[in-house]
Order: sequence, then C-alpha cells, then structure tokens
Amino acid sequence: MKEKIFIYQVLPRLFGNNNSLNKENGTLEENGVGKLSAFDNKALKEVKKMGFTHIWYTGVLEHASKTDYSAYNIPKDNPDVIKGNAGSPYAIRDYYDISPDLADVVENRMAEFDALIERTHKNGLKAIIDFVPNHVARQYYSDAKPEKVKDFGEDDKTDLAFDPDNNFYYIPGEKLELQFPVQEGDGAYVEFPAKATGNDCFNNKPGINDWYETIKLNYGVDYMHGRTNCFTPVPDTWLKMKDVLMYWIEKGVDGFRCDMAEMVPVEFWSWVIPKVKVKNKSLIFIAEIYNPSQYHNYIHWGMFDYLYDKVDLYDTLRDVICGRKPTSEITFSWQRIGDLQPHMLNFLENHDEQRIASDFFAGDAFKAVPGMIVSATMHTNPVMIYFGQELGERAMDKEGFSGRDGRTTIFDYWSVESIRNWRNNGAFSADNLSEEQIRLRKFYLQLIQIAKDEECINSGKFFDLMYSNYENPEFDSTKQYAFLRSGKNEFIMVIANFAAEAKEVCVHIPDDAFVYMGIEPQKIKSAKELFTKKNIPLSSRWDKGLYISMESYSGKIIKFSMI
Repeated sequence: MKEKIFIYQVLPRLFGNNNSLNKENGTLEENGVGKLSAFDNKALKEVKKMGFTHIWYTGVLEHASKTDYSAYNIPKDNPDVIKGNAGSPYAIRDYYDISPDLADVVENRMAEFDALIERTHKNGLKAIIDFVPNHVARQYYSDAKPEKVKDFGEDDKTDLAFDPDNNFYYIPGEKLELQFPVQEGDGAYVEFPAKATGNDCFNNKPGINDWYETIKLNYGVDYMHGRTNCFTPVPDTWLKMKDVLMYWIEKGVDGFRCDMAEMVPVEFWSWVIPKVKVKNKSLIFIAEIYNPSQYHNYIHWGMFDYLYDKVDLYDTLRDVICGRKPTSEITFSWQRIGDLQPHMLNFLENHDEQRIASDFFAGDAFKAVPGMIVSATMHTNPVMIYFGQELGERAMDKEGFSGRDGRTTIFDYWSVESIRNWRNNGAFSADNLSEEQIRLRKFYLQLIQIAKDEECINSGKFFDLMYSNYENPEFDSTKQYAFLRSGKNEFIMVIANFAAEAKEVCVHIPDDAFVYMGIEPQKIKSAKELFTKKNIPLSSRWDKGLYISMESYSGKIIKFSMI
C-alpha cells in the first residue's frame, strides 16, 4: 500500500519558545527564541503520533539577523538590510551553517543539528529543510564552508552587469540607494557597486516593497539582453549550488522545499536534481511555484517531485470557505491541473499565507473543516499542515515588522500561544487547551489517520460527482461538494458541506461511476461513516440517491464494502 505523505511545517524559532512576554519588536533577550533541542524524542513522538510522515524544519539555515553573534566569529549584519529583529529565514547568510539562534551552545550548533536529524529519523519521521536558491542576504559570507570552497561572489567581475560565471548581477558604477530612511555616518550600509535585488530588481534603488534585504543570484541568464541563456559551459553558480545540496544530503536531510523555484531557470533543476538524487534516490524536492503555465516544465523537465498547489486548489478552497465562490469551482480547479495532480502539494496554511482562524481569512478554524477534508482526501498527493493550524491558531498578534496581518511572523522573535499551550513545557498535554482546540485537533488527527489508512484515499481512483448533481434539487452545488475514491472491493464517498446551516442532502451516483470503479453496486453489503465509525443503513436504491444529514461546516467520509 502506498503511503500518503503528510508534512508538518514548523518554525523551530517559534515552536520551542516558552516565553509569553511577546513584546512588540522585542529582542531575543526580551522575547526569547525556540531551540532545536525543543524537538526532543517526546515532541517528535507527538508529531509522529499525529500521523505525519515528514517534518519541514523552516528557517534552520543561518540567515541575516539583528542579534549580534560577532563574539562567535559570525559577522554582524547591518540593520538597514534586515527585516525584523530576527530577520527573514529566506535571507541566507551562510548556506553551510545553522542559525545560531537555534542552538543551546552556539559553538555546537552544527552538532545539535546533526543530533536533530538523528532524532527525527529515530522517531520515524523524515526531515525537510529549505533550499533558497534565488537570492541570499546582502551581507552573505560563509565562515562554515568546507575547505577549498569559494564564497559566492568571491571571483566575480564586479565591473560587469552580467557575466555567465559571476554569482551576482551588478549595477556598475552605481551605489546602492535604499528608498526608505536608513542610518547615516559610520552606521550606514555601503554597497558599491550595487547588486541586483532578489525579486529581479535590476537597479540600484530597491524600495520598501522589494526584497531589499536580499541579492539575486546569477544562474547564467542575461536579463540585460533579452533574458539570453548562457548555460554552456556550466555556470559557476550551478556548481556551487550542487555542492550546497550535497552537503546537506550528507547530513541526512530527506528533502528540500525550494524557495521561489520558478525564479531559477528550469535547466538548472533538470541538471542538478538527477545528480544529487544519485546520492539518495528517495530525496524529495518541493517547488514553491505560482505560474501554472510552467508546471509541466518543472515536473517533467525540472524533475521536481511536488509543486505548491497554491494558484488552483488553495485559492479556490479559500474563496469557497469565505463564500466568494461556489463549490462547483473545485471541480474546475482539479481539471486545470490534469495529469499533474499526483505531483501537487495541498495545503490551507503555510508561513506565507494568512491563518484560517484569523480575521483576514475565515475568522473561525471550524469553517475550514470541509475544505480540509477535500484537500486531504481528494487525491493521492501530499498534504501539508502548518504548526498551530490544528489548534486554530489565529495569528492576530502585532509582532513587530510583521504587523497584525493574520500571519504567524517569520521576521520577529515571538512565541505562538496555541503551540505554547499544547507543548505545556514539554509535557504535550491538553491541560491548557480550550475545548474548541481539543475538538479541532481531534478532527485533524482523525482526518490524517483516515487518509493514511484507507487504500481508496492513499492510492485509489477519483471520481467527481458534481456533474451528476448540478440539477439535483436535494443537493446544493454552490455549498456542497462530493466525490468518490475507489479501491479493489470498496469505495469511499466524501461529502463536504461548506454551508453555515445543517443540510439534508441526497447525492446521486451515476452508473458511469460504478463502471469506472469496477464495482457492482448490488454487491455492496455495508457502509460506515469513518469519523463517527457509525454504520449507515442502505436502502434498496441507495446507489441512485444516498440521503445524508450534514451539519454546518462539516464533512463525511463514508466507506462502502462488499464484505
């Protein structure tokens, strides 16, 4: 039986932080910071018990920060080119090192990471980390790189805007001029010649809305002359990035979530992924990508295992949950993906998106229950859950740089109340959780277990029932969504009710569905709803119309068996 992948995304900086002060714009000393050691055997057992197969440790690589670690021979960063006090996990300062924030003993940070990977594997989980290939921190400098490895930009010809073997792009003769208030005098940040900014800003004047804290890496694409590709001989950045990936594979990492993968040429991915997978064939590569017209390229040529399903399924489900679109749009969403469906990563939250329970999304975590059921059971592809999602984390704090925006900050020193209460100083008990949090968490754990255990879901066929219910007066195709998943001698019906009211619905199953599944309906002997584990009586004509009572914002997973 194929295992369905469930990924738990977590920021170690926040996960293990027990400090409840949460002062706006607080420093590390004031607000505290989580450590890698918080993921002890007890914590990892809990994550495994929840049903997850992988854990994505977000933001573990050393990145720019306003915290001064110069006493440990880590160069101090200029605050003008850092977002927040903790800094962005995506402004990498050293590809070969771990964030000193996360270490109990700064000098032993790499050994502590090695121990974390060992514990992760010991507890039956696989470890994913970020690979940030498009840009680095403006003051990138590796003090941990292996012997004989040259730093990015070390041999660049800085008088040229572009050279195939330069690691960065330059604006010759121009000084960097940040377009917002900065320090002056001795504290001023000086960059000459200016380098291109990470979000493809090829001038010396990045603004507050640019990725001003980062610089763009050069993969041999000449943006100055019509995006001409110069890939022969292999550009120096390609070789350096292959070495970075190999370094972390040697550390035992099982996969990479590749930040803004579509801003890096697909030719690089098709070159590097097969080379590093020689070392570990089971490695998984996940692409953060938002351009559906490029999906096929990044799977079939770029060799990625999975792509973010943000533009289609996430955006559609969010609009359905918020009442902006009818549930029938879900059908069009998966149809647009087509044969790439097994390669899509489903999610309803991550570090970039607003929390479901925030005032900016649904305002109530339970309103997303039907959407989460659809996301987790509709196809065989992986599903990701963001830490605290299972507890209804609202993220309505005003942390500092991040502001009150419905997102859990990635820029500030902070702690997450729902996670802090669940962790309960390492006891991982429900003592400090509300009844609603306990109920929501129970739902998530049940859903994950059902999706993993049921062969129909983790490896079976899919049949959308919407087309046969559009004219059905007892089924609201703007508020309900239904589909089938099938195995050898059984099938599952999933019905999701996105309405704010309880509904009595009747679902029509066309003959085509049974033909497609290879199941004769008259041989079905029993039906059971898997959340409640209650048997469902079947009338003589159940296959023509199945009547089901649905609560508001709910879903049912009904298993039909020949036994």
